[in-house]
Formats: sequence, C-alpha cells, structure tokens
Amino acid sequence: MHNRYLVLTELFLPTKGGTAVWFDEVYRRLGGKEIHIVTADVPGAHEYDVGHPNNVHRLNLKRVPWLRPESLAMYLKFFAKSLWLALTNRFDAIHAGRALPEGLVAWLVARLTGRPVAIYAHGEELTGWGKGKKYKAMCFALRHADRVIANSDFTRDTLVGMGVKPERIDLIHPGVDIARFRPGLPFQDLRDSLSLGAGAKLILSVGRLSRRKGFDTVIRCLPDLTKSGLNVHYAIVGIGEDEAYLDALAREVGVAERVHRLGHVPMDDLPRWYNACDVFVLANRDVGGDTEGFGIVFLEAAACGKPAIAGRAGGTGSAVLDGVTGVRVDASSSAELLQAFSSILNDEDTRKRLGAAGLARTTQSLSWQAVAERTRLLKV
Repeated sequence: MHNRYLVLTELFLPTKGGTAVWFDEVYRRLGGKEIHIVTADVPGAHEYDVGHPNNVHRLNLKRVPWLRPESLAMYLKFFAKSLWLALTNRFDAIHAGRALPEGLVAWLVARLTGRPVAIYAHGEELTGWGKGKKYKAMCFALRHADRVIANSDFTRDTLVGMGVKPERIDLIHPGVDIARFRPGLPFQDLRDSLSLGAGAKLILSVGRLSRRKGFDTVIRCLPDLTKSGLNVHYAIVGIGEDEAYLDALAREVGVAERVHRLGHVPMDDLPRWYNACDVFVLANRDVGGDTEGFGIVFLEAAACGKPAIAGRAGGTGSAVLDGVTGVRVDASSSAELLQAFSSILNDEDTRKRLGAAGLARTTQSLSWQAVAERTRLLKV
C-alpha cells in the first residue's frame, strides 16, 4: 500500500544541494501522484516536473524586502496552498523539510485538518540561528511535531537539548544513489587533465566553498606533504564565496600548481572524480555555530569505494565511521589532518580497507531505497 503524504519543502530538485536530492529520491520511491509536494518555483522546475512521479506544486517563495517580517508572504503562500491540498485530499501525514519555514506551516495545517506531522532536522539550521525569535519559533515547531526526523546522532542530541522529547525522534541518515556513485568507473582522462603522473596522489573535496568546510586547512597541509616525499595534488569540486581566498592561499603557501579548483563539473563526471582520487576529505569545522549536519558527500565517496577524512565538528560521525570507513580529526588546525593524510596516503592497505568498508556500508544500508523504506516505517 502506498502512503499518501503532503510534503512541504522549500528545497527540492532541480535546486542544488543534498537536502533537495534527499526529498526527491525518497518520496519518488514512496508513491506516485497520491504524494503531493509543495515547493519553491526555481529555474528549470517546469521541465523537471513534467516526468516526476509525484504531484509537484510550485510556489514563488521569494522573500519580500518591504514586508515585516519579509518572509510573511512566503509563509502565507505555503499555508494557503498546503491547507487547500490537505482539505481536498486524504493524506496519511504531513512531512516538513525543515522546522522553518515549512515545519511551522505543516504543524498548523496538520492541527487544522487532524493529521499527524513529521519535521526533518538536519543539524546546521539548529545551531546557526542564535537564540532570537527565529530560534524560538523553530523550537516551538519541533517540540510540537508528532515525530522529528534527525539525520545524525549529533542532530538528535541537539534536538534533545532544545527540549524535543527523545521518544519522538527518529534517526534516519540520508542516502546515496548507488547506481550512479559506484566503483570501477573510468577516470584516467580526469587525472590526465590535471597532468598527474603515475605515482601522484590525488586528494578530492566536493562542496560549497564556504569557510566551515575547511578547504583552506587542506591547502595548508600540502607543503608538508610534498616535503615528506609525496607527489600530492588537491582537486576541489564546487563554487562559493571563498574562491578568491583559496586561490590566494594556494599561491601564498607555494602550492598553486598542485591545487585544482574545478568549479561545477558535469553530473556524469562527479562519480568519476570520486573514482579518480586516492582519498576524499572535507575538513569541516564549526564557524560561529555554522556546522556540518551530516555530509552526503562522504557517502558518495564511500559508494565509490574511497576512504574519507572528516572534521569532528557537527554530525560527520554518522557519515564517516572513525577507523572503519575513514578518519575523523580535529580540523580546526592542520596538525591532526596532516597526520591523517600521511597515514592514509602512504599506506595502500589502509586505503583499501577503509574504502571497502565504506562501500559495504553504503550498499547495504544507505541506498536511497533503504532510506525510503525507513521513512515508510515511520509512525506517522
């Protein structure tokens, strides 16, 4: 039997990012047109929605600068559309992509129409908003939801600290497309494009170029790694506000020719870049409460059979099992990171062992099909 859900999420494909991918991958597997998704209208949405198995409703959710609060119009649009759908369809439950804005609207619609409500929590939004009105509204939505879905142990612990009852929290990790991200893909042309010799070691990072993701700490490790005799290169996939900063830093520490900023890469090339690397790293750290909630990129690397190095901050412990599928380090400075690089890059057996364990874990329990099944079994 298919579940009938009303899903409210501002983030949904073709919008970029892990959360948008998560909701698309899971709900398309949970049912067809009886699942209604209310989301933001973005460029390319119409073409994307034509072949979608679910019923996708697009709204203009842009903030209006002269309104106070400027998100008022967005909330009202979300509310009107969702309430109408809830009154005209027999939904089993209402699911919200985050506490704000979707969760607050979902809670209200659920209470007005007698449906249960589940709200997803991802981690970074819980710690990055201070303790003002937004935070209070977020706490209200999460404490009053029937279920809260946490993406990591870190997120679950943070929710408990915010007053959410532990028995209402379900732990569901995000997943990975194991048909797309897999070992054995051709990659020699990618290594050749960086002029890597036969013995060169390639470190890879994928993510938005923001300070908390620690690309700068990796760059600072490169001079010491080369001094130790490693012919090491660093490829970075992603765009963001730190582009100029990272380029300047690479020149400053004398490794500009070893740092390759690739920007956006074609969809088909991303799994091949994971295959091309020797180790994947996201040396994430906490910057003013902004932290990594989970890190789907770690699963993408694991699904391609690659070991990962992660920062200890945030929820990466659920994505990288320390000593099993990779290594977690204190990435606020380069000392531990340097040690992790040395031990993994100098030891092929370690690389193979960690990579094989990561691959086994993703195929067994972190495919999107497995995540969809766990979502189906929720008590709402």
